[in-house]
Amino acid sequence: MSESLNHLLADLHAQRVATWEPAALQINIDQRQRLVNEARTEDFVRAGDTLEPFTLLKVEGGSLSRDQLLAKGPAVLIFFRFAGCPACNIALPYYQRQLYAPLRALGVPLVAVSPQVPERLVEIKTRHNLELQVASDPDNQLGRRLGILYSFDEASRNAALAKGNSIGETTGTGTWELPQPTVVVIARDGSVAFAEVSPDWLVRTEAAPILRAVEHLLGQTPVQIAI
Repeated sequence: MSESLNHLLADLHAQRVATWEPAALQINIDQRQRLVNEARTEDFVRAGDTLEPFTLLKVEGGSLSRDQLLAKGPAVLIFFRFAGCPACNIALPYYQRQLYAPLRALGVPLVAVSPQVPERLVEIKTRHNLELQVASDPDNQLGRRLGILYSFDEASRNAALAKGNSIGETTGTGTWELPQPTVVVIARDGSVAFAEVSPDWLVRTEAAPILRAVEHLLGQTPVQIAI
């Protein structure tokens, strides 16, 4: 897979460096660096964990449970921030291009998950004509269990309020909490086969390791043993 998500995200950052006011750019950089520096990695979901039953809300209506997702085998969850997040509008179409077809051929559901309420979250699916599923994690319930949530720092909150809104108004959740970009591959028995959390939302998991994890789980490729 020659296309790199992180190259696309680096291009977004370069565009911001060229066009944003320095003060606004620094707030963005400082928030992302703080999340990296203060990441509670011991709380993050990891391979070997077991995910107890959960329920997501599909943006088209209806619900999607853990057991529905795993009815025929493994599933892949990709956590993102919200429908208007510029980096997410790069990441989700990338995962659609690089992962949707090969995972569908393997019978593996691909679901993008955000805490944003379904009636607002649906816009990212329609904007990009996404075939992958998009679902809401109500009240960040699953994200909290996975240990992947963060809250805006004071400078970021003030910057948002100066523009006339809070992230809680944008998402419909009423809070400043969002998930850090995270990929979770869940085995059919509910155990976590692969997990990666990215505290800096401009650094995200590429498609190749996700697909490799699924193939290993399905026994389609030999597991590489470190020596």
